[in-house]
Amino acid sequence: MSFGRDSCRLVVTTPTDREIRLTRAFDAPARLVFAAWTRPELLMHWFGARGWSLVTCEVDLRIGGAWRFVSRGPGGVEMVQRGVYREIVVPRRLVQTESYGDSWPPDVESLVTTEFTEDGERTTVISTVLHPSRETRDAALLTPMDRGFGEGCDRLAELLKSTRDSRSTDRRRGCDTSTRA
Repeated sequence: MSFGRDSCRLVVTTPTDREIRLTRAFDAPARLVFAAWTRPELLMHWFGARGWSLVTCEVDLRIGGAWRFVSRGPGGVEMVQRGVYREIVVPRRLVQTESYGDSWPPDVESLVTTEFTEDGERTTVISTVLHPSRETRDAALLTPMDRGFGEGCDRLAELLKSTRDSRSTDRRRGCDTSTRA
């Protein structure tokens, strides 16, 4: 499998009338991408659009464990996301529920399946969001979700590159990097 330059951009598709699929490739092995996707100390550096920061990041990474993110944007506006992990296959797959606090009807819960496929030193991430209805999927498509997720993925790519660059520097210096993300 080969990837061109454009594969480093977010691709958004609607494979069914209830799904949104978000695809993005990263120049890093799956174990690093998965770690950045699931570890609060790494999520805090990349999750969300530019200008937004993750001010609360709670992750109980186990089946049945809950996660909760609070993002703060311009003007102090906050967005709450939360869910429960349904399936975890490190570093290949995450399945979790997702709902939004006050910014979305509280009874609307989606199922998000995220797959991490490694090809050499590159990992393609495919997140498929299954909405309860076509109407909720269409409402989600009207939000700036693609911009927020896309900019977050750009920030993740920068984090992964800086991690890779610092590992290369450490290896040249003879440092042990085996315990880092």
